[in-house]
Amino acid sequence: MQQLTQLETTLIESVDATPMLGQVQAWSAINTGTGNLAGLASQAAALADGFAALPGAVTLEQPSPVKAISPGGAELPVAYGQHLVLRVRPAAERRFLLTGHMDTVFPVHDPFQDQVWLDDQTLNGPGVADMKGGISVILAALKAFEGSAAAAAVGYDVMINADEETGSLSSAALIAQLARGKAAALTYEPSALPDGTLAGARAGSGNWSLTVRGKSAHAGRNPDDGRNAIVAAAALALGLKALHRDGLSVNPARIDGGSANNVVPDLAVLRFNIRPREIVAADEFLIALKVLIAQIEHEHEVSVHLHGGISRPPKVLDARAEKLFGIVEECSALLGQPITRVASGGVCDGNNIAACGVPVVDTMGVRGGAIHSSDEFLIVPSLAERAKLSALVLHRLAIGAPL
Repeated sequence: MQQLTQLETTLIESVDATPMLGQVQAWSAINTGTGNLAGLASQAAALADGFAALPGAVTLEQPSPVKAISPGGAELPVAYGQHLVLRVRPAAERRFLLTGHMDTVFPVHDPFQDQVWLDDQTLNGPGVADMKGGISVILAALKAFEGSAAAAAVGYDVMINADEETGSLSSAALIAQLARGKAAALTYEPSALPDGTLAGARAGSGNWSLTVRGKSAHAGRNPDDGRNAIVAAAALALGLKALHRDGLSVNPARIDGGSANNVVPDLAVLRFNIRPREIVAADEFLIALKVLIAQIEHEHEVSVHLHGGISRPPKVLDARAEKLFGIVEECSALLGQPITRVASGGVCDGNNIAACGVPVVDTMGVRGGAIHSSDEFLIVPSLAERAKLSALVLHRLAIGAPL
């Protein structure tokens, strides 16, 4: 195994962990549930101030238009917050992409708003691990990296989006644009396990709404004249679940619709998610879905409208991704914190980046756990650990580590 050079030792020692915990605590105190546009605007402004310490231009990018199906079956626009982008040395021949997200899963009125120390090294709070801790790691690592001579020869973009927790629908085009031409990417989701284990290959994810329209009738006088949309939606849900298999998770998640008990319902909306491990599984599912819809329309004499699609393609590790993981794993071992990786059914912006043909390691953020729950926690020493790891990885990428 290689050893740290004197330059690398100096680089690692230059990581300033002093402000990191304060940053995380201040950012966690801002509610940034994906739908809280005011909170996201406050967070974006705070992040813009922080990233202004780096060279390059900070901009706030408008979200792309997104529509969703309402419980009443209407296709309506969805509002999202602005996405922060920092572009450094855009003319450099060799450039990298670092990404994170400022939104959390905790809406503005969620009871989980405060931070609590579980012990002297573990902080419980909304977004402390997922992923305001990760954003702090990005900033600290880049500040240290900018102090090295190697930094001047390369460039990078940083993107912190405001909609990752709902699938990055309004930032997907921005991610693809920024990924174009990059040599490698690092994404700062928390570690897959509290011990620092990375996520390797990932399943993909797709979300759909099926709007079922039947015919209303009186439930007592002439029920057989109606066409029950709820029953048809239930049949669709059972048919979808029957498509669940190894390598393809199918989850019917919610049915909206119906009215009074004495009315045959003429409208229902079924929402579901799939997690394909490979592209071929997603393709096969889409064929089976069309067959199922046609079958239900015929048997129940209803119409079914499909809305949605695959928002996160499966992330399969190719040769270049394996080399990038090798660099990260070697650097972690040199820092005395060897880490491994596991496959994950979870998804993130790393899926989108990998789909652009760019090698990515997408769990470069803090060690922590219980994310998406009121038990979410950050292991505080990992702020400095992961900042040093990123600074070292960036250095080795900058001096031409092969991918």
